[in-house]
This record gives sequence, structure tokens and C-alpha cells, in this order.
Amino acid sequence: MTYHPAETRYTSMSYRRAGRSGVLLPAVSLGLWHNFGDTQPLEVQRAVLRRAFDRGVTHFDLANNYGPPYGSAERNFGLLFAQDFKPYRDELFIASKAGYDMWPGPYGVGGSRKYLLASLDQSLERMGLDYVDVFYSHRYDPATPLEETMGALDRAVRSGRALYAAVSNYPAAQHREAVEILRDLGTPMLMNQVRYSILDRAAAEDGLLDAVGETRTSLIAFSPLAQGLLTDRYLSGEVPAGSRMSVGRFLRAEALTGEKLEQLRALNKLAERRGQTLAQLALSWVLRDERVVSVIIGASSTAQLDQNLDALDGGPLTAEELAEIDRLSR
Repeated sequence: MTYHPAETRYTSMSYRRAGRSGVLLPAVSLGLWHNFGDTQPLEVQRAVLRRAFDRGVTHFDLANNYGPPYGSAERNFGLLFAQDFKPYRDELFIASKAGYDMWPGPYGVGGSRKYLLASLDQSLERMGLDYVDVFYSHRYDPATPLEETMGALDRAVRSGRALYAAVSNYPAAQHREAVEILRDLGTPMLMNQVRYSILDRAAAEDGLLDAVGETRTSLIAFSPLAQGLLTDRYLSGEVPAGSRMSVGRFLRAEALTGEKLEQLRALNKLAERRGQTLAQLALSWVLRDERVVSVIIGASSTAQLDQNLDALDGGPLTAEELAEIDRLSR
């Protein structure tokens, strides 16, 4: 059936400016890390992507090794893009990244110019795109001069294969240095994508949020739900079959200690007083900071996607609520 997006898709989503650029990103973006590989039915992926766009989610976040297996998320997205979203390409903001292991040998990992540009070409082919809207160096590689890595991002933009350059998982000092290198090259950095949540505040505690603010770039947060801990999935103390914790690769059962469970239940009570779910509270908390341009969520169903997007209806957190979250989560 031919897809026609909702005419109301821009009526309820809020958009934030990324750094000093002219780009506005949705407050909630869709990440294709876990749920768009070959283990998820293509029709489920299609339904989630359509529903996201119908609700104003214009930013789809991918990387070369998203799957499983590696490359399958980009390939599946490319199939669905060609069938459903190609007429709306100019309404979409599509990201890819390279930095972690992708193919065998010395040229399939890291921050070298050879790896980054070869990976970008492969990503474009898998997705059937002429360009991505933003291309990331997925991690800081201490074995490669930062000038080389940033030079590759600059080349990606100047060649027309990407419109913007960004970094991911870069510490504060390297973020500042990367900003200066790219600025001197004439290709300003857009943002830094890092893990940030109520339960993982390293971005604030290690000075990255300050670095982002002072360099007039943006932070885009992944794992704002702490790999699913900040949802109602584990509040019973049980590990549901099929959950991320049951798989155990990125979230292990030993993380659900008695103390952690008490903490999550207390945060959930605060969320209920606000008329929110725990996940909605967690997203509201990350979005409270104007230096955060967007939060990236995963979704394995349209129901899960809708619940998370409804976090935008919760209203701002009060000073008293923020203090209580600090007390409960620290």
C-alpha cells in the first residue's frame, strides 16, 4: 500500500536548533541500532518508521555496523526508504557513522581517512542515498591523529557525501580540539552524540556538557533510558523474555540489584505523580537542558514509540522534582 504521511506530522513535535547551524532536529529522534537488523520483521520496521514520521520524527540515526548483522540496519532502511520515504527525502535528516569494527583487516576500524571515507561510500550504497545529512566519527581513536580524522569528515562534506560533520563518544578535551580543527577547515562541527541519562551522567560530570555549551555545538543523547532500565519492563524485579536484559549483551541481569530496583521504583512513583511513565520522566529529564538538541530512542513497536513520544506532553520538571530525581538517582 502506498504510504502517504500524516498531514498533521508537524503540529505536535518540538524542534531544537543544533549548535550554531540552521538545522532544527526533533526533540526525540529514532535510533536504528537494535531493532532494524535482520532479526526484526521488515513490516514491523516499516510500521515504526512510518509512525515516527507521521508524528514529526524527521531524524533517523544509523551507523555502518548497526544490525545485527553489521550493515543490515542500513540495508533494511534503504529498502524501506526506496519504497516509502524517497518522495520525502528533503524532509528527513539521516545520519551514519564509522569508527568501530566493520570489516576484517587493518582498514575496517578506527579513525583513519581510509576507513571513514570507504565506510561512508558503503553506507550510501546500502541505503541507496546520494548523501547523508550528517556523518559521524563514531569514536575518538587515540591511534590516529585527530587532524586526519577531522580532515576525513571535512572531505566527506566537501565531496557532497555528507551535509554536516559530527562526532560521537568524544571526551570533553577531544571535543574542544575537534571543534577547532573543523572550524579552521571551514566545516563546523554540528554535535557530539554520547550516552546520557538519569543513571549515567558522565557527560555532565566529565565536563562534556560544558564543552558543548562553550563551543556552541550540541549534545545529542543516546541511551536516555539506560538500555531500558528506565522503563517499566523491570519494575517487577523479573526479566521479561525477549527483553534486552534477557539477551544480556548490552544490559546484564546483574545490573538489576535490590538497591537499583528500589531506586527505579521510587523514580517511577515520581513519574506517576506527574502523570508520566518512568520512560517519559527519563526523557523529560535529559531534554531539560537546552544544550541537548535531541534524545535518540529505540522502538520495537509503534506502541513503544508512541509512549516515548508522549513524553513531550509532560511539561517541564520543577526545581523540586529535579532535586528529588537527584536524591533518588544518586
